[in-house]
Amino acid sequence: MLLNEFLKARNQSVVSQPVETSAIPQSNNSEARVNERGNSFADELKTLIAGKSAVQFSNHAIKRLESREIDVRENDTLERLNRGVELASQKGCGQSLILIDNTAYIVSVENNKVITTVSQADLKENVFTNIDSTVIV
Repeated sequence: MLLNEFLKARNQSVVSQPVETSAIPQSNNSEARVNERGNSFADELKTLIAGKSAVQFSNHAIKRLESREIDVRENDTLERLNRGVELASQKGCGQSLILIDNTAYIVSVENNKVITTVSQADLKENVFTNIDSTVIV
């Protein structure tokens, strides 16, 4: 349902074809959330990001977004994240901590890829290593 909500907010067409439950691929993770079309959160997020964002998300980052319930659709987060990566790239940064509202994103600027995300609840007493810059967007 994640992608449908995003498309509705942008006044784009919504795909709502019924999916036969036997056609849904079974995941190794029995706790994976699946929408009415049989897509997991990760699948929906990858689709959303591919169409909207220059920055890519690693599988680890996608898992963190899901487990920490971080919604990149809120407050123009993807646009702001792209802007943060662009600013870091202009300064020649390698790996950056990008802070957007109450969420931290560790980004490989060279690869244009989010490595992991940390929500506000997990920020306290956290140490970020192997970064060469911080961007606050």
